[in-house]
Amino acid sequence: MSSRLNLVHLATLREFARRGTLAEAAEHLGYTAGAVSQHIAALNATLGTPVVERVGRIVVLTDAGRELAEQADRILTLEAAARESARAAAEVAAGPIRVGTWGSTGSSLLAPIAARLAAENPGIEIASREVDLDGAATAVQHADVDVAFGLDYEDAPMRRDPRLCFTELAREPFWVAVQPTPGTARVRTTTVAELNALPWILPPLDNHFGRAVRYGLRRRGVEPDVRHELTETSASLQLAAAGFGATLATDLMKRVNVSIDVARLNLPLPLTREVVLISHGEVPQRESVRRFVEVARAVVEELLRTDPSEAPGSRSRNPR
Repeated sequence: MSSRLNLVHLATLREFARRGTLAEAAEHLGYTAGAVSQHIAALNATLGTPVVERVGRIVVLTDAGRELAEQADRILTLEAAARESARAAAEVAAGPIRVGTWGSTGSSLLAPIAARLAAENPGIEIASREVDLDGAATAVQHADVDVAFGLDYEDAPMRRDPRLCFTELAREPFWVAVQPTPGTARVRTTTVAELNALPWILPPLDNHFGRAVRYGLRRRGVEPDVRHELTETSASLQLAAAGFGATLATDLMKRVNVSIDVARLNLPLPLTREVVLISHGEVPQRESVRRFVEVARAVVEELLRTDPSEAPGSRSRNPR
């Protein structure tokens, strides 16, 4: 037991604890199954006690392995912080950034941000990866990505891990999208009674957005009669435009679907969401990541400024 723990071996054990199987840990880390087995065997030899054991057909952590995996996460986080601190001392805004994005709204934000960043900081290379919206924070915590777009809802707030940094890009109100009616104002404030009388198009309850907006509407006296359960914003707006019900939208959501013609009903009591960027809080941010965050805030602020050609409810001259 005189030898020291190896960081590579600790990283393998941590991924096994996260992923649940040696095969998935190997795939995530880019190792062969044989290499992962060697890493585990080396840890066994270093500690003098097994870190995993076989129970039937599966391999699980021993008590010693579980404790070491928890310590490994702390050790590797400190090691990453040390590396980034050293690099930051003389770093310029350059190098790769892995960005986690999701759905049409998240992806639509990435394009103008990447374009601005390329023009102002050509040394920064952006690589994007689609992540599950509900798992965006986990993707950053596990270092699958350097930064990720996220959404937070006032009526169903996301868990804010103290090890992560959440930067607000925009706080925007929801409004109700419905089919335009001749002789009726395209933008007006609705009532609770009108909202309760409408058929609704909303995401399902097993979706964070679906839960958040249902809780939010209920707190505002609305119990939506959901006729269509959809997660895709474009499909929901298309159904609303065709007269099949009402759905919730924001200005950013509408800008992604500018050609869909809907009327806008403002809620009598505001219901909002927060668009955030999630990054690691324990590891000092590289200059390139800090620059990405700065540009993202500026670009989103510009997108939310009034633009008559892309205002909610307007027809686009250049549908996309």
